[in-house]
Parts: sequence; C-alpha cells; structure tokens
Amino acid sequence: MSREILINVTPRETRVAVVENGVLQDIFIERAHKRGLVGNIYYGRVSRVLPGMQAAFVDIGLERTAFLHASDILTVGNGDEPEEKKAVEPITTLLRDGQELLVQVVKDPLGSKGARLTTQISVASRYLVFMPNTTHIGVSQRIEDPAERQRLKDIIKELSPPAASGGYIIRTMTEGVSADDLRADMEFLHKLWTSIEERARSEQAPAVIHEDLPLVMRTMRDLVEVEVEKVRIDSRETHQRVLQFAQKFIPQIVERIEHYPGERPIFDLYSVEDEIQKALERKVQLKSGGYLMFDQTEALTTVDVNTGAFVGHRNLEETIFKTNLEAAQTIARQLRLRNLGGIIIIDFIDMTDLDHRRQVLRALGKALERDHVKTHISEVSALGLVEMTRKRTRESLEHVLCEPCPACQGRGSLKTAETVCYEIFREILREARQFEAQRFLVMASQEVVGLLLDEETTGLAELEEFIGKPIRLQVETQYTQEQYDVVLT
Repeated sequence: MSREILINVTPRETRVAVVENGVLQDIFIERAHKRGLVGNIYYGRVSRVLPGMQAAFVDIGLERTAFLHASDILTVGNGDEPEEKKAVEPITTLLRDGQELLVQVVKDPLGSKGARLTTQISVASRYLVFMPNTTHIGVSQRIEDPAERQRLKDIIKELSPPAASGGYIIRTMTEGVSADDLRADMEFLHKLWTSIEERARSEQAPAVIHEDLPLVMRTMRDLVEVEVEKVRIDSRETHQRVLQFAQKFIPQIVERIEHYPGERPIFDLYSVEDEIQKALERKVQLKSGGYLMFDQTEALTTVDVNTGAFVGHRNLEETIFKTNLEAAQTIARQLRLRNLGGIIIIDFIDMTDLDHRRQVLRALGKALERDHVKTHISEVSALGLVEMTRKRTRESLEHVLCEPCPACQGRGSLKTAETVCYEIFREILREARQFEAQRFLVMASQEVVGLLLDEETTGLAELEEFIGKPIRLQVETQYTQEQYDVVLT
C-alpha cells in the first residue's frame, strides 16, 4: 500500500492530508485562532460539583468550564484495574468546590459542550505514551505478533528504574524498534513529566501547564510510519522545522521528507480539494451507481445505502449484496474523512441471505481496522440496522468548515413560498382584528411576492375585500424565503 502525507501551510491555517494509493483517507485542519486542546494539561479549579450527574465543572481558563466525570478521576487503587471492574466512587467524596487539580483534555469542546477532562494524565512521544499515575504496561493491539509484544514489554520492564513510578503504552510504530531508541524515548518522557510537575507547583489555577505539539509535529509523531513513502510540505520554513524534528526522533524517514515548490497547489495533486468539497455533501456516489446519504445530528449520524442506478447482472439479491459490499468500504473511508464520531447507524439495503449479511459486516470491520480512531460495531439489529460507535475527540469536518444555514437555522429545508403566503394572510387577519389601520404593507422575498401577484392574487383580492383595507406588496431582496413583515400604515 502506497501512502503519502501532504502538508499545506498558510499563515492562519495548516492542513494535513493522508493519501493512500492516490485516494484521500484523512484530512486534519488546524487554525491559528482555534487550535485543538486534546492532550493539553491544565491546572484547574473545581467550580461546581454535580452529585446528580456524578461529575463536576472545572475552570481551566477557557471560555466555557470543562466537564470532569467521576469515572475519569484516578483514585488510589484503580490505576491498574480493567475499565469494566473499576468501582466509581461518589463525586462528592472525590472532589469539592474550589479544589485545585491537574487535568488533561480528552475531548475538544463540541458545539455547546465544554471540553471533557481526565485526571489520568499521559504524555506521548514517538514510540511510547507515559502514564505517571499507574504501573501498567500495555501494547497496541495492532502489534499482533505475540513474540514482538513480549519483547517490547520485557525491554520496558528492564529499562524502568526500580524506584521510578509510571506505566507505559507501547505504540504501533514501536514494532521492531531497538532498546536504545526506547531508552531515549523514556528519558525524554521522564524529563518532560518532571518539567510539567515543576510548573504545576509554581502556577496558580486556572493555568495551562503543557500544550501538545502543533498539527504538523503531531502528524510526524503519530502518523508517519515506515510505510509512508513521502511527506510533502509546501512551506520552506515548516519543511526545515520538520527535518530537524525528524533528524532527532525519526532519522530513518528524513530522506522521504520533501519541500514542494510547485506552482500548482499541493492539494491539487490528488484532487484533495475536490474530495473535501464532496465530504461536505450529504450524498456520496458509489462507483456501481448506488449512493449513500449521510445525515449528521447532535445525537447520532445516520447512513442510508441505496442501489440507485445500479441494476446488476444476475438477480436482486446479488445486486443488493454487491452494493452493500461497496458501501461498507466507502462508509469506513467517509467516517475517517468527515471525522464523524459518537453513535452511527447504518441502514444497509435489506439482505435475506445470512451469509451475505456476515460478509458485509466483516467487510465493514476490515475496512475500519485502518482507522486510527477507536471503533466498535454491533451485530445487525432486528430492524436490519448496523449500530456502531466511533470515538469522538474533535469536531467533525463539517463543524470545522461550516456553520448552520442562517435561512433555515440548520434544518436543511425551507418553508415553501406557498406556506409563507398563507402565513402572511393569517398575520394580516390577526392584525386587522387587533389594530386600526388605513392600509397594510407586506414586505417579503421576490419568490413570495411573485406568488402573491400570480397564483395567489385571487386570495389576496378576497382578503382585501374581507378586511376592507388595501394591501400593498414590496420586494425585499435581502429577505430569505421564510422572512416577511406586515406593516400597518
């Protein structure tokens, strides 16, 4: 599999595209005035404890207070217990109003919600994630070879000083790495943690103690693996900084880092701009002629699969099966591209063959294995729906690049001109009964006024006769189709 990373840098915005076999798979965007907060460590102050929600609001110096749930508070004795066995203590025994504590952001503020916090602090390097408050050593599930998993665990145990506390998660790109590289990573992480502790002791809450790396450096740390053939950067200054970073931490890929000086924008190389535009649309066309419909709401995202123009060659069941198989691959890619998280409901076309159902689910699971974000798929429900979750840590692509439509307030639809005409008639009647007026002036959009002068002209004349007052019409070019005003003169 051929993989390239394209980095587009402008003064106010940085964009990173991950391209596999010439097809865009991931897009990351960071703007100077709105950097992501995930991974940042803060010294915060508890502003309010909520016993009914088993949570607390914590002031960390942001516009909105952040949210800390009792299950995300590390207590003595729960650091090494499995997630499902942890006993969550009452929030009132863990926190009190005004208490100061060290916290880390695990979810960016989303919509009207503040950032989500944890006290289970971790700091990441190229190969390891250091967890100072636990002694657990974990290995990425993507390292599948049992012998390699054990080798890496043994190295970490051997290199850990006897008196030093702290646990580690061994990351995917650590596979095959030497003990010397791991020792350098461990030393770096311990120095970093010592500096964080020292700063936390000297600061007054609320304060930022440690900020994660900017997007370009996070990309080099988290996404650049051995399989990456090229990293292309269109900024000479950023290219130099990335080279210095790579020479220190990833010397084996230095030769693959290129400065892109071309006049043609770097994102035009693989039609990345076109793919971003398509990822903001509801409808996704499948090569077979079928299509998907994505609908994103605050509670969940739904994906509807349709055969569309695909008629197949054999029979209906075969047509449905092939459409669903293609849809499974495309859905996995679109979830990454659009960065959709939370609950996702997929309505595949109904299949009567149980083996076909299993194959489609297997294809979806296989396609999701390449996703760097944690996903979980359930079985097909009684209604034929596939329910899945994808961990949400940052805003979706649509929320980063778009805002709710001012005309429809984000509903995605507008009242018809006919509906607005009848609303105007009712409003005129209401005002005619309440107030004394010589005449009425209706200000509305071109579409609504046009309808009142054409198809609804009879209704308008009957209304004038009924109320005994003339009604004048005025086009307001700035009004949306739903906007109107009835003025008494």
